[in-house]
Amino acid sequence: MRSVTVPMFSETSCSRFMLRVHELTVRLGGRTILDRATATVPVGQRVALIGRNGAGKSTLLRVIAADLAPDGGAVELPSGWRIGWLQQEAPAGESILLDMVLAADRERTALLAEADHADDPQRIAEVHQRLADIGAHAAPARAAAILAGLGFDDDAQRRPCRSFSGGWRMRVALAAILFSAPDLLLLDEPTNYLDLEATLWLDDYLRTYPHTVLLISHDRALLNSVPTGILHLEHGALRFYAGGFDQFEAARSAERDRLQALHKQQETQRRHLQSFVDRFRYKASKARQAQSRIKALERLQPVVPMTADPTVRFDFPQPEPLAPPLIAMEAASVGYDGVAVLRHLSLRIDRDDRIALLGANGNGKSTLVKLLAGRLAPLEGMVKRSPRLRVGYFAQHQNEEFDVSVTPIEQASRFMPDATPVQVRNHLGRFGFSQSKAETPIGKLSGGEKARLLFAMLAREAPHIVLLDEPTNHLDIDSRAALVEALNTYEGAVVLISHDPHLIGLCADRLWLVAEGGCRPFDGDLDDYRRHLAESAGIRRAGKSGGGEPVAASRKDQRRVAAERRSALAPLRHETARQEKLIERLAADKRGLEAALADPTLYDRGTGDRITRLQTDLADVSRRLAAAEESWLALSEQLEAAEVALG
Repeated sequence: MRSVTVPMFSETSCSRFMLRVHELTVRLGGRTILDRATATVPVGQRVALIGRNGAGKSTLLRVIAADLAPDGGAVELPSGWRIGWLQQEAPAGESILLDMVLAADRERTALLAEADHADDPQRIAEVHQRLADIGAHAAPARAAAILAGLGFDDDAQRRPCRSFSGGWRMRVALAAILFSAPDLLLLDEPTNYLDLEATLWLDDYLRTYPHTVLLISHDRALLNSVPTGILHLEHGALRFYAGGFDQFEAARSAERDRLQALHKQQETQRRHLQSFVDRFRYKASKARQAQSRIKALERLQPVVPMTADPTVRFDFPQPEPLAPPLIAMEAASVGYDGVAVLRHLSLRIDRDDRIALLGANGNGKSTLVKLLAGRLAPLEGMVKRSPRLRVGYFAQHQNEEFDVSVTPIEQASRFMPDATPVQVRNHLGRFGFSQSKAETPIGKLSGGEKARLLFAMLAREAPHIVLLDEPTNHLDIDSRAALVEALNTYEGAVVLISHDPHLIGLCADRLWLVAEGGCRPFDGDLDDYRRHLAESAGIRRAGKSGGGEPVAASRKDQRRVAAERRSALAPLRHETARQEKLIERLAADKRGLEAALADPTLYDRGTGDRITRLQTDLADVSRRLAAAEESWLALSEQLEAAEVALG
C-alpha cells in the first residue's frame, strides 16, 4: 500500500487535465520494456491497462508511482495529485483493521491530532471547519462499509491486522487505498485475493469511483464493467481505445482485417510493378516507364499486417461414461480434527453437472471440494462414489508442490509412469507446452505456465469430474478463454470455485451456496446472487441503524418474496441452461463431422461405408441441433415472459 503526492514532471498546460505518458523508455535487464511509449488519460477516466504477460504493465505502474525511474521520457500529472498504489506487500502490525484503514486518510488523521492539542481558538475553528468539509465524522462508517464490502464483518474489523493471513491482509491494504480516495488509483490485479462476493462488490465500487483509475486485470467481467477506456501495451508501445474489453477486441479485429486487406492489395500492386520492370527495364522504348516503376517500388512503404497473438490450448480428454450419480452425499458432515465445518450435506453430482460454489471465503467451499476429491473423509453420514470414478483436482496452491528443479517432461513422466516419452509430450502439448517449454525447469516457468502444467497433471487420466479451486489466479485473458472453451467441450462433471464472474457465467449452469455451515442449491443466476448479496447487506445495515423490528420484518418479507420468485423461475432457467449446453455440444459434433467429410484423404481411400456413416451422423446431428435450438428459443421466450410477470 502506498499513497504519495506527486508533483508535475513538466509545466505543460495540458497535464493539468490529464495523465500523460510522453516518449517513455524503460530498460530492465538489458531488455527494452517500454520504447518511447506515449499515451494520455483524461482526468476522471477509468482505464484498464492490458497486454500479454511480461509486456511491462506493472513496470509502467511503477514508473507512474515514481517507484522506478525511466531511462527516457516522462510522466506528467496534474499538480498536487495524490496517488494510491496497491503494491504486493501485505500490511501487518497490532492496529485493528478499522483504525488501519482510517489512518490511510492522512489529512484527517493529522487534523484530528491537531484538534486535540491546538491552543489558538482561530486555528481550532479552522481545523474543525476543514474536518467538516472532508466529512471526517462520517469516515468511520465509510471505512467500515468498505471493509464489509471486502468481506470483514464487525468482529473482524476490530481484530489486529497481524491475526489475518497474507491474502486477507492484502484486502486490508485495498480497503485503505479505496478509503483514502486518491486522485489517481493504481490497481494491479486487485481481485487476486478476493472471493466472488468481494469481486462483485469491488466491481460496483469502481464503477462509481469519482477520480481517475488505472487498472491491471485479467478478469473479463471487470474489464467490461469498470473501464471507460482500454490502454493497450504491445511491443513497448501504448495505444488508447474507447470503451471496455469487448469493444477493444472488436476494434483490434477490424484493424487486423483492414491491415491484412491493405497488405494483400499492396503485394498485388508490388507484383504488378515488378513484373513490368522485369519485362521492360532493358528495352529502350520502355526504359523510362520501367525507371518510373522502379522508383514507385522504392517509394512503396510496406504495410505490415498485425499478427494474431499465439493461442493457448487446453484440452481435457473425454472420459468413458459411468452410471449416475458420480457422487452422492447423505447427511454428511466434514471438517478438521473432529470439528465439523459443514453439516447435513445431502447432494449429488451427475455427469452433465456444471456447478459453481458460491459463498464468502471461510464458509467452507474449499473444504467441500476436498471432501469431493477424497482428500477429507466425512465425519458423519455417507459419501458414495461411482465405481471406477476418476477425479481431477486443481487446488489453489498445489503447484507449489512441484519440484522446481525438474522440467515439465520429467514431472509429467513421474505422474504418467506407463506412458511413452511421445505420449507424455503429446499430453503436455494438449495444454500449450511447446518442446522448448516442456524442457524448461519448472522454477523458470511463469505462474500461468505452472497453472497449465497443473491442469495437464489433473487431466492425465481423463477424469470423470474436475474440481477447480480458483483455477484462474495466474491465467491471462487468453488462457481463461481457452479454459472456458475446454470446459464447455469436456463431457465430464465440473465443480468450480472462482472469483471470476465471466468464467462462472459461461461454464456453470447450477449454483450451490455454501453458507451458515451447510450447502444448498441456489435458485437463480449470478445477477440474482448479486441482488441477494445487496439484500443481505441491506438487512445488516437496517439492523445496525436501530430501525426496530418492523424494518427487519419488512426486509425479511422482501427476501422471502425474492426467494419465491427465484424458486418459481428455477425450473425454466435450469431447462434453458440445459438446452444451451446441448446446443453447444451438438454444434461441436456437427463441426467435427463436417471437418471429417471435408478431408480429401477420406475420399482417396475409397471408404464408402465410412462416408455414408458420416453423412448419416451429420444429418442426425443437424436434425437434433435444429430441434434443440427451437426448444431453446421457446424456453427463452417463456422465461422472459415469466420474469416480466413476476416483476
